[in-house]
Amino acid sequence: MSKTWVNELTEIVGEEHIQTKKSSLIAYSFDATPNFQALPDAVISPKNTDEIKQIVQICYKYNIPIIPRGSGTNLAAGTTPTQGGLVILFTRMNKILDIDEENLTITVQPGVITDTICQTVEAKGLFYPPDPSSMKISTIGGNINENSGGLRGLKYGVTKDYVLGLEVVLSNGEVIQTGGKLAKDVAGYDLTSLMVGSEGTLGIITEAILKLIPLPESKQTLLATYDSIEKAAETVSSIIANKMTPETLEFIDQPTIKAVEDFSQVGLPTNAEAVLLIEQDGPKMLAERDIAIIEQLTSQHGAINTQIAQSETEAHALREARRTALSALAKLSPTTILEDATVPRSEIATMVKAINDIAKKYNVNIATFGHAGDGNLHPTCTTDLRDKEEWERVEMAFEDIFAKAIELGGTITGEHGVGEMKSPYLEWKVGEQGLQMMKQLKHAFDPYNIMNPMKIFAKSTRKRVVVS
Repeated sequence: MSKTWVNELTEIVGEEHIQTKKSSLIAYSFDATPNFQALPDAVISPKNTDEIKQIVQICYKYNIPIIPRGSGTNLAAGTTPTQGGLVILFTRMNKILDIDEENLTITVQPGVITDTICQTVEAKGLFYPPDPSSMKISTIGGNINENSGGLRGLKYGVTKDYVLGLEVVLSNGEVIQTGGKLAKDVAGYDLTSLMVGSEGTLGIITEAILKLIPLPESKQTLLATYDSIEKAAETVSSIIANKMTPETLEFIDQPTIKAVEDFSQVGLPTNAEAVLLIEQDGPKMLAERDIAIIEQLTSQHGAINTQIAQSETEAHALREARRTALSALAKLSPTTILEDATVPRSEIATMVKAINDIAKKYNVNIATFGHAGDGNLHPTCTTDLRDKEEWERVEMAFEDIFAKAIELGGTITGEHGVGEMKSPYLEWKVGEQGLQMMKQLKHAFDPYNIMNPMKIFAKSTRKRVVVS
C-alpha cells in the first residue's frame, strides 16, 4: 500500500479518524453476508460533505476503490471491500438537519439510524414508514443505497417512495443536488431515483430529504394460524382480492415459527405449518372494521385459530418476534444465509412449495418467512461454511430458487440488493441488453470504476439453470 494517498487523506480528517492497522481493519472486512471477507487498505471517518469531496478527489487521482459503509447489515455482500481500497464510515455524519412540518419532510445525514428517524418524527405526530428488520441498527444511507423494504411495504412502499432529494459526491469529487422539498419535479432525468438502490456504485450520498406523512391514529394486530402453507397463501390472495391493503401482511413457516418462539417466547403456535401476522392502521373505527373483515377472510380460508392483540404490548411483542426471525435462525448453525426472492402474490404458495422441494433435492435446511403481501419471501438456509461439500449444495439450491422465482414472473431480489453475491445472476433477470445499459450508466458516472467495484456487475454471468 502506497503511503502517499494515506498521508493525503490523513491531512484531511486527522490521524484519529483514519485507520490502517490490520487489527483495526478486520471489523470492516465483512458484512452480514457469509464468505465475502477481505481487508480494506484503510478506513476513514469524515465529518462533512466537504471532507468526503476531498477524499474522493484523492481516490480518483490514485485510482483507489471506495466502499461507502453504514452499519454493515447488508445481506448481499454490498459493503465488503473485496477489491481492497478505502472504506468510508458515516458515524460522524449522523445528524438530523431539519424537520419541516410545513412541507412534511426531514433532512438527514447518511449515518442516522433508521429507527432514530422513526421515533423522532413520531414524537411530532409524523410518520416515516420504511421499516427494514434491521432498522434499530441500520443507517438511512445504507437503506437508500439498497432501497430497503420492510414489514410495512405492502401499504406504504419502500425507501425509494420516500426519498425526495439527495446530495451526492460523484467519483471525481464533484457534488450534485437532486430533487428537493417538492411534491412534483419532472425537470430532466430522475437522478434521485437512479441513485436510490445504486449500492454506492454511482456516488456517495451525503444528505437526504425524506418525505413524511401523518402518523396513523391507531393500529390493530392479528395472528392467524394454519395447518397448511397453501391455505395461508390463499388467504393472502383473498385479502388483496377483497380490496384490503393491510399495513403488514407477513408469512412465517413452521421451522421459522419454532426458531422465533425459542428465541422470543411470545406464545407462537409451534405446531402450526404457517402463521400470518397481519396489521392494519388508520382511524380507530376503520382499522377495527378492516381487521374484523380480514379475520373473517382468514377463517374462510382455513385458519385454525385467530388472535387479535388486546393491547399494544401484545401487538409489539408479535411484531418484534417477526423482526427477530433472522437472529432466531442464526442461533441454529454456524452460518446463516438469508436470501431474498420476490414473486407475484398469486405465486406465493407455488414458490414456497418450490423452496421446500429444492431444499429436499439438495438435502439442505431452509426456513422461509417474508412479506407475503408483496410477494417478497426470505428463504433462509442454516448451514456451516466450513463444510465445503454442503456449501456447494447450498449454492446450487439458491441458484434453483433464483431461477424458479424468475420463471414465476419474479426477481432475484426484492429488497436486499444485488451486491457481489447476486451479481452473477443479474442478467437472468434483466437480460443481456438490460445489463449492458446498466454498465453504460455505471461508466458514465464512474469511468475509473472506483465506486464500490464488483458490486452489481460480475465478471461473468452464471449459466442459467432450469428447475424441473
